[in-house]
Amino acid sequence: MSDDSFIREVNDEMRREQAQKLWDRFGPALLVIAILVVLGTAAFVGYRYWDETRANRSGDAFSQALKLANDGKNDEALAALDQLEKDGYGAYPLLARMRAATVKASKGDTAAAVKDFDDVAADTAIPQGIRDMARLRAALLLVDHGSFADVSSRVEALTSDTNTLRHTAREALGLAAWKEGKTQDALKLFDQIAADDGAPRNTRERATLMSELIRGSGNAS
Repeated sequence: MSDDSFIREVNDEMRREQAQKLWDRFGPALLVIAILVVLGTAAFVGYRYWDETRANRSGDAFSQALKLANDGKNDEALAALDQLEKDGYGAYPLLARMRAATVKASKGDTAAAVKDFDDVAADTAIPQGIRDMARLRAALLLVDHGSFADVSSRVEALTSDTNTLRHTAREALGLAAWKEGKTQDALKLFDQIAADDGAPRNTRERATLMSELIRGSGNAS
């Protein structure tokens, strides 16, 4: 055997011994980590499948409820939405609550619809933006079925210059004021909308029309 061959065999043996020592020291821990990674990946994939399955099932149920409502089958739609509110997944129970209130309003049950919207608005577990939208929806119903005070109690806080819902809130409040003969209050609100560059064009056009109507009626002073 040559010296080179002997040296190679010695080096190989030393490497085997070092590898065995490393495995004896770290092998079990590495094996456990590998198993945990596999289990974690499997759990993540399983959760995603479970999550998507539940979301898709709730989405299908919500779409079916909307179809029932659009077809005029309000009672069936309300039953489907009530079931979805109980066992739906993700955001669908909240969507079901909001849509159910809309269906009740279309049936002519304004009091029940307003109550449902008020319940959403009062639920602190719901994001503030949705609660504000519920307040606005209730107020819009009360323009025709309530008093100025009813509308004001729900949307007054939404009329501030920084609120994204201010245009519709001001419009609802202005219509309620005009309905009760509070022409100065109504005119101020409609003028605010008309002068707001951030308001949608159709909203500004309606506000301008209402301002002209009030001034033309001679009740602006």
